[in-house]
Amino acid sequence: MKWIGKRVSFVDDKSKTTIVVHPKDIGWLKGLMGAWVSMWLTLGAIVIWYSLNSKFTEQESIIIIIFLAFWVYFAFKVMKSWFWLMWGKELIKIDEAKLIYKKSIRKYGKSKFFLLENISKIAVYKTEERSLQAAWEKSPWVIGGERLEFEYQGKVIKIGRKLDAKDAELLFKLLTKRIETQVRKNKKRQD
Repeated sequence: MKWIGKRVSFVDDKSKTTIVVHPKDIGWLKGLMGAWVSMWLTLGAIVIWYSLNSKFTEQESIIIIIFLAFWVYFAFKVMKSWFWLMWGKELIKIDEAKLIYKKSIRKYGKSKFFLLENISKIAVYKTEERSLQAAWEKSPWVIGGERLEFEYQGKVIKIGRKLDAKDAELLFKLLTKRIETQVRKNKKRQD
């Protein structure tokens, strides 16, 4: 296994390249997010218990239902982000005919297949440093912030979550080189 940058590792075999993009490994952030998730779940459990054991007017019931809807939404989002920080990774495999991409938490996740000859316009996606989007993507409770993108059959596919500029550039070079190599091999075989 070889490393490029701080968070990207890869293994080259004769017929395929496997790339793993790891999330940032910041211990205090994982602990803080875990504490926040615990407090959020405790708050929700208390509100649910109280609402089941009390009588409310119609307006109060509507307010509690609205609160719980927001609570469930944010509980799901933050738990997903925390799980990503703890056990997440992006898996990219480039073989003779396709690129396989999987966002994985532990071993769970769905793989997406992209034929190499249909991939075009690979680029590093950059956000403005002082923009709202850049600040939002740097926040710990947001999983996204992909740094590489390519076009596949009219759709833009983004990969490389929260990579810094240097790591994104190194991953870009590795991906383009491996894809071009495989496409050239395929053309030689067909001729």
